[in-house]
Amino acid sequence: MSDDKNSALRFGGRTARSSHTWFGATLCGLASCLPAGFASAQTAVAAAPLAAESAPATADSAGASNTLEEVVVTARRREESLQDVPIAVTALAGDFLEQQQIYTVKDIAAYAPGLNINSDSAGRSFVSIRGIGTTLINTVQPGVGIFIDGIYEPDTSYLNTPLVDVQRVEVLRGPQGTLFGNNTLGGAINVITRQPTDEFVSWVSGAYAGTDDFYSGAASVSGPLIPGMLQGRLAISDQQEDGFGHNLVGGGYSNPLDQRAVNTTLRFEPVDSATFTMNAYYDRVFGGSTAYSEVTSPTDYSDDTTTNLNNIITLDYKGINLKGVFDVKSLATTVTAVVAFDRRDDYSGVDGDYGPVDFLRATGRETLETKTAELRFDTTFNEHVSTLFGAFASRFWTDSSSDVTIVPYDLTVPSDTISEANQQALFGTAFWKFLDTWEITTGLRYDHQVLGASSATTAGAYKASEWEPRLSLLKHWSPDVTAYASIARGFRGGGQNDPGAPNLIYKGDSVVTEELGVKLFALDHRLSLDTDIFYNNYVHFIGQNALAPSTAGAGFVAINLNTGQVRSYGLESEGHFKVTEAWRLDAGLTLLHARITNSQEYTEETGLTLNSDRVLFTPDWNYNVGTTYSVPLNDGGQFMDFHLGAVAKGSRTAATSSETYTPVLSPYTLVDAAITYRLPHGEIALFSTNLFDKQYFQSYIDKSELIQAGLGPLASDVGLEGDRRRVGIRGKWTF
Repeated sequence: MSDDKNSALRFGGRTARSSHTWFGATLCGLASCLPAGFASAQTAVAAAPLAAESAPATADSAGASNTLEEVVVTARRREESLQDVPIAVTALAGDFLEQQQIYTVKDIAAYAPGLNINSDSAGRSFVSIRGIGTTLINTVQPGVGIFIDGIYEPDTSYLNTPLVDVQRVEVLRGPQGTLFGNNTLGGAINVITRQPTDEFVSWVSGAYAGTDDFYSGAASVSGPLIPGMLQGRLAISDQQEDGFGHNLVGGGYSNPLDQRAVNTTLRFEPVDSATFTMNAYYDRVFGGSTAYSEVTSPTDYSDDTTTNLNNIITLDYKGINLKGVFDVKSLATTVTAVVAFDRRDDYSGVDGDYGPVDFLRATGRETLETKTAELRFDTTFNEHVSTLFGAFASRFWTDSSSDVTIVPYDLTVPSDTISEANQQALFGTAFWKFLDTWEITTGLRYDHQVLGASSATTAGAYKASEWEPRLSLLKHWSPDVTAYASIARGFRGGGQNDPGAPNLIYKGDSVVTEELGVKLFALDHRLSLDTDIFYNNYVHFIGQNALAPSTAGAGFVAINLNTGQVRSYGLESEGHFKVTEAWRLDAGLTLLHARITNSQEYTEETGLTLNSDRVLFTPDWNYNVGTTYSVPLNDGGQFMDFHLGAVAKGSRTAATSSETYTPVLSPYTLVDAAITYRLPHGEIALFSTNLFDKQYFQSYIDKSELIQAGLGPLASDVGLEGDRRRVGIRGKWTF
């Protein structure tokens, strides 16, 4: 075992699965079921958040136009203008992500209406869209699909992987099962990396901020290896920060982060009708995991911990994929074939009682291997009718183990789990453009999955076969005004629990979403506005996990379970306005009413009643707003940009086992600012995130959870704060 891996095991990290004994339940109850809120300290709205097909921005191209650019997306597995897509989509350009120093996928949530992501560990994230697909622990299949260059990743830890040399990130809201597959009932997030170029392009960037000794660096080079035939791209990045918390007992920083990434792409075009692309990557993430502080209330803010060791996890990601695109002109068909292999290894340890008494510790190791393959046929019959058909197959294999130790008794109990999930799907969509300005789209997908785990020895494998249909109608009222209506069904697979659980198998959940939307340009393309309203009928909701009386003996066991029915409805809107050639405004808004209307399934499994009908950690509103003003300094392409932005979230309910008390986290607003000096081939900026040093909790767990888990007098409320203020300097140079 390497020194890094030994370090992770010594100093703590993410909790692994445990046995059904009471101390195993304690561990799962404290770490596996700990949900998180939705916040990001990297929160400002840049001058160009929309994703357009373009080269990296320079002073010549950024802010020089008085109109908004057309946005091209692949929301329906083909390149289309955003105006032509009957789906609520947010597309964020790679240059915007770099300017805002967004280094992981989870931080995009501040800029995508309806999307909530956060993390209490470098090894997992918590995600939902419109309150749907809520995923609070990584033993549950994600309810929001995570895709990197169109390749599905089956675990929320991939939301924590580094972003480097990204062309854009697309957030698709509402069920996307027809074209993207099951486990996308809330929506899908697709990260699209930049492709190699046939001309030499390179850049370097860096940033430094005080307070927590934050710094980042990245570089990319792209160009022809054989002009006109073979191109290559190589990108690297490194980000480190000490974090804002200290361990007052064990010493050191309680929630640091060190993430490094390298990825490379080769594109081979032997003939005009065929393109082959190979991408390979390696990411290493070393960071804090469930670094919770002991607190007394949801307003007792603290980022210092009092554990006997720092909770740290080390994750190694690696993968390779190959895509072939073939233009079969005789059949008017584009054939796309994709195969991929991904692997994640993690090593972790945790102080399971979260306090100064050295009572409970655990170490964990896990390997996740993913193999996927997809074949698509995109056919155009005439200018009115086209189709997209395909097949998909995947295998996800996980090998995890943990050692749970009760320190005073020198008692260690090991636990091992091997699980495998196999999925197959057939899907098809037909696009019919009629009466010139109307389009109707019908789609259907059949998904089949089988999931089995060696620890659930008394239950058979979980199996599901589901149909996911979609119907949408789009109308172009004018070249600049589009309206659409859609109805779609999404499904997420269930799974198995460990022996001793009252429900060895829990069902998948599903949602039917009805949506109306309008997309428009106005004022000579200086203003764009995308607005939608939606209604979700969500059944067998898989919410937070819980502790239930063990059927194998005394004590409790941590289980995943179906909570019941949820109804959610609301409004989303995002707009961009070029007031003048120099002044730009950007904003996004979500109004959401998501409520549990029937919790009978939860009560049947746990014997408890829910204390609130709200979906955990889901705010009823959130918004972002920003303004950027550019001042030309001379005729040589030099500008000074002044930017101010804010992100705000409403109150959220936090985790508790109490049937009478509901902890509520306060609303908050984070303000960011930057002053940027731009040159034709580079820029340098002074920036601040969380300018007013706002304190807020990302995650919070009431002590009733810990008492039920068996900690008794050692139990305390625990919370995890968001990042505090950073002030620093960043720069980028393009060659």
